[in-house]
Amino acid sequence: MSRIGKAPIQVPGPVKVNIMGDMVQVEGPKGKLNQAIHPEMTIELEDGVLTVKRPSDSRSHRSLHGLTRALLNNMVVGVSDGFSRILIIEGVGYRAEMNGSTLVLNVGYSHPVEFVPPQDIKYDVEDRGKKIIISGIDKQVIGELAAQIRKQRPPEPYKGKGVRYENEHVRRKAGKAGKV
Repeated sequence: MSRIGKAPIQVPGPVKVNIMGDMVQVEGPKGKLNQAIHPEMTIELEDGVLTVKRPSDSRSHRSLHGLTRALLNNMVVGVSDGFSRILIIEGVGYRAEMNGSTLVLNVGYSHPVEFVPPQDIKYDVEDRGKKIIISGIDKQVIGELAAQIRKQRPPEPYKGKGVRYENEHVRRKAGKAGKV
């Protein structure tokens, strides 16, 4: 049995869940999210608890069971608390700054790289341009944006320069030995 799929989802008071056939809409204090679910999965809402049921124990139904439950849980948490991802910039001259709501990165290219935030996503820059905080209600969009920003200049293993996630460990290499 799927341990993730069997776990019930507690829906907080201000969050409203609307199940419309294959579509689930979750609305809360931070915003509104929609998600299409697989038609074979059954979703039930009773007394502020969401549960996901599957029709059989086949391999595909087991995997869809856990996936559907995880997506619904992320929606409920997103509209009630929100998600955030933190990126750290290391390197001489590397920095980030805000131009209105647009994030501008200076990471060693001849031109600045700009990121316009999608709807319901917000960028913050702290620590004199060395820390980027991406926050919003959709966990998938936040993770994708963080990956695109990191991709502009991934951390290199010799000096550690580049953009990395806050809790990411960059494995360092010794470099070339000096001549004798």
